[in-house]
Amino acid sequence: MAGMMVSLLDGWFPWTLRITAAILIVVATGWRNRRWRARWLPIAAGTAIAGAVGAWVAVPAALALADPIPTEAWVWFAVLLFAAFVLILGWRGDRWWRRGVALLAVMLTTVTLVNGVNAAIGYYPTIRDAWRTVSHAPMPAAVDPAQLGAVPPATSSGQIVAVSIPDTLSHFRHRREFVYLPPAWFRQPRPHLPVLELIGGVFAAPDDWIRAGHAVETANVYAQQHSGLAPILAFTDATGDVTTDTECVGGNAEDHLVKEIPAYIVSTFDAAPSPRDWSVAGWSMGGTCAVDLVVEHPETFDHFVDISGDLGPNLGSKQDTISKLFNGDSAAWAAHDPLTVLAHRGPYHDVTGLFICGTAEPAHVRQAGQLSTAARQAGIPTELTILPGDHTWKFAARAFAAALPRLAAQFDLEPP
Repeated sequence: MAGMMVSLLDGWFPWTLRITAAILIVVATGWRNRRWRARWLPIAAGTAIAGAVGAWVAVPAALALADPIPTEAWVWFAVLLFAAFVLILGWRGDRWWRRGVALLAVMLTTVTLVNGVNAAIGYYPTIRDAWRTVSHAPMPAAVDPAQLGAVPPATSSGQIVAVSIPDTLSHFRHRREFVYLPPAWFRQPRPHLPVLELIGGVFAAPDDWIRAGHAVETANVYAQQHSGLAPILAFTDATGDVTTDTECVGGNAEDHLVKEIPAYIVSTFDAAPSPRDWSVAGWSMGGTCAVDLVVEHPETFDHFVDISGDLGPNLGSKQDTISKLFNGDSAAWAAHDPLTVLAHRGPYHDVTGLFICGTAEPAHVRQAGQLSTAARQAGIPTELTILPGDHTWKFAARAFAAALPRLAAQFDLEPP
């Protein structure tokens, strides 16, 4: 349905939400009487502002957010608190219709706030994408491994396969993951294709790179231009749920990403086993993971693509990171700090790296420069690319489209 394809990120719909919510709040507030204007309205406004400022201070620290929440979200949070206080303080003496308007104002302001955060990070591009998550709808076009035999060898587009990778080694409780198989995989003789593990940001799900990062569309376009050849894409679960931030080192996530996923994909999909044919790419937290996993495990991965990642595993300050992520063990932190690992493990051979940041991400650009310099000193040739954009999934999708041809060149893909 065309209505389900309405953009949540820009265009008329987000502005309609904002304007309608503002009108409802004005109507719900009303002019009323002197007592309302002189006493209750100032209390509602002052409390809302104080609550928003308190949340602005407390929430990023409590959630260990490395990237700031957009200003618009805090503005709408203050507006939401104001609308809630108007509803509560005015309920007793309100007419039934004003109560209804006040309740609608709270509900629509909540939707506007949530979509403001969504628009800032580009998580759900359309109403359809949001509805599929809320309704737990299956990933479109995802098939079971047993159904792959029914795909015609002449297919011009790849297939998304839903997989349940055993966690017998890591005991990492992960969600269902996905694998993209390019058109060439279905042909005979079947080539031993390279593999790219894709990792999303914090508050992530395995299908983020499919839904918000448009990785499958990008891979299909590349395959159509290269005789059906493209890397196998593994859409991984690095966090286990949407509230946990593992930085790919906590909760046995590292063993799952480094040992279980490669072993499963090689044995199940005949992928190339050599580390020169394996890479990791990610955005935000996933970009941090990409660098960390490759420099720590060059025996498994030889290439990384870091899109807007941090300098290293990050849950706030260095001390907070050591305390929360490594149980206070400074040695464990050092073993997963890319700068420390690069300084002590080099020189590397056959490893390559690509850093991509947005023009509106000065901190990430600076940190990528530090990592790029350290990697080159350790024998890893790197490239740092700055593209127009900021810290959003929309930018991550564009960055991946720019990165895939360069990464494929490292794999030296050739038609079978």
